[in-house]
Amino acid sequence: MTGPIDGPVPPPAPVGPPGAGPAPWAPPAAGPVPPGPPPAGPAQGSAPGPAPWGPPAAGPAPWGPPAPGAAPWGPSGPGPAPWGPPPPGPPSAGPPAPAPPRHRWGLGAFVVAELVFLLASFGAGALFLTGDSVDAGQLALTLAVPTVLAALVAVLFTVLRGNGPVTDLRLRAGWRDVGLGVAFGFGGLFLTLPAAAVYVSIVGEEASSAVGDVFSGVSADPLTALAIVAIVVLVAPLCEEVLYRGLLWGGLEKLGAGRWVAFAVTTVVFALAHFEWPRAVLLLVVALPLGLARVCSGGLVAPIIAHQINNLLPGIGLYLVLTGALPGA
Repeated sequence: MTGPIDGPVPPPAPVGPPGAGPAPWAPPAAGPVPPGPPPAGPAQGSAPGPAPWGPPAAGPAPWGPPAPGAAPWGPSGPGPAPWGPPPPGPPSAGPPAPAPPRHRWGLGAFVVAELVFLLASFGAGALFLTGDSVDAGQLALTLAVPTVLAALVAVLFTVLRGNGPVTDLRLRAGWRDVGLGVAFGFGGLFLTLPAAAVYVSIVGEEASSAVGDVFSGVSADPLTALAIVAIVVLVAPLCEEVLYRGLLWGGLEKLGAGRWVAFAVTTVVFALAHFEWPRAVLLLVVALPLGLARVCSGGLVAPIIAHQINNLLPGIGLYLVLTGALPGA
């Protein structure tokens, strides 16, 4: 049987279970393409693609489970989905940290504490230095009692009209405060020792200090001398820092002064409050690293440590003089 086209017409495929030949649902065998619309996909001659009636090609089907990565109904790429929770990220800054609690004491507290120091100094002098002979123990009390009383008054103000000495005087300590105190203590020696040498070269044999004048010609046993050194090196710096870079500094801040204004005022007042007028300039130089330790640390522990290191060499010298290892002035 022949048709209008050349060649025999192929017989129809038999109906029944698939055998060795092509399955009825498989792509047609090679031969003329039956009439009908061309299948969707690449043009003839391009790379083979999925047949419209066969199984889908490798990859996620639009109706199947999501492939690893973005699903058609989930986020399409990096970034938050408009309907889902925000992706994890750095926490927000949150509200600013609360300011430290304010205290109700001001410069008046420092004035009261300084008056206590002066009155106690006169009282201790009248009590311990009136006899014909004065021993080292009495001199140590004369030196320590006024300073300790003034510092206790400062602490009392912070308790009664503030938040306590740890908060108001910034006495919280950390390793950073210790490190800054040691750095400014030993670093300050490179400033104060040359300044002391210049002072001695200008003043000459009359160069001395209030402590040196008090203990001039006095001897002590090693234990008493050690107690005096502890007062000079440990107790006096602690009490003076509480007064000047603690109470006075806090009173200036309450008036609105910045840290550099507080640094300048406390440095000058510290130098003048020792009432050693010939050594006022030298004391001003000594106070510079102590004030810088207060500025850089933001607390009182660093200047206390720096002050104690600054007094260490004079304390050792005083011990050697009191015990007779070095001749006294």
